[in-house]
Amino acid sequence: MPGISSGRIMSARTLRSAADLAEAGLLPNAAVPAVERVGARYSIAVTPAVAGLVDRADPADPIARQYIPDAAELLTAPHELADPTADEPFTPVKGVVHRYPDRALLKPLLACPVYCRFCFRREAVGADGGVLGEAELEAALAWFARMPAVREAILTGGDPLMLSPRRLGSILGRLSAMPHIELLRVHSRVPVAAPDLVTPALAEALGALERPIYLCVHANHAREFSPAAMEALGRLQRAGVVLLGQSVLLRGVNDSAEALEGLFRAMLRARIKPYYLHQLDPAPGTARFAVPVEEGRALLRALRGRVSGLAWPTYVQERPGGAGKVPLGPAYEEA
Repeated sequence: MPGISSGRIMSARTLRSAADLAEAGLLPNAAVPAVERVGARYSIAVTPAVAGLVDRADPADPIARQYIPDAAELLTAPHELADPTADEPFTPVKGVVHRYPDRALLKPLLACPVYCRFCFRREAVGADGGVLGEAELEAALAWFARMPAVREAILTGGDPLMLSPRRLGSILGRLSAMPHIELLRVHSRVPVAAPDLVTPALAEALGALERPIYLCVHANHAREFSPAAMEALGRLQRAGVVLLGQSVLLRGVNDSAEALEGLFRAMLRARIKPYYLHQLDPAPGTARFAVPVEEGRALLRALRGRVSGLAWPTYVQERPGGAGKVPLGPAYEEA
């Protein structure tokens, strides 16, 4: 895959099959045939960093639940959609999603260091990487250049921090040089899922830009903030990158006031401002992770006054048909 540090992506230590997971003690041997069927449809990848966080003695481990495939993924509920955020209708050129007037997404690749079992792009992301070719990338950047109303460029994917520092720096530099682009944002799982990829060269590439840059770190449980993750996050902060946190409300992972409090406090300790708590997007085979909105509101209501306002994210849900995010509350009655 051009521009990707392929040696690190293809590391033999990353677990990429049911057999790999069973050998590592992350999957019962009896579950291997079912997970092989899951793997034929949805990519599997569990990094050494993630595997090291899993409590193998806990069958309900919240880290394992996020990353270890389950046969239920092949069951599609009636309400689930292949493209739940409706990226496709808002794609003017390949790799670009333009849903809001003043900002747009750029997806330079569709590879990730890990594949979350609840991902709303799980039908698109995978081991082949979906990297934009040179002509496709030039077309995407040309689109940004001729859209003066777009003030914020958001790199997502896939995971943009899978790109080599040179490639990532080049893309961000091109965007930063456009007079109308005021902000740059990158969404990534890398700092917590593959912190070894946050090298000094990568931090330098992010910190050497003419525009403010924000990194949204996706984490769903306090235990994801390992010592290695904290070191990677510190490296980014020292380079001048502002860190925000985004999470998904997930059954069996963070669906208690205690788990959410732990997650948000862990973010603050890492100097990350909790930004968004997402209601689960209805991607196929993700029903086992769903938490009803009213339950989510009750969880956040339980945290009001229990945690600092700095720890409070906006609870949001994507509206159907790609109409964008709406805040869900909770609401409070007047005294």
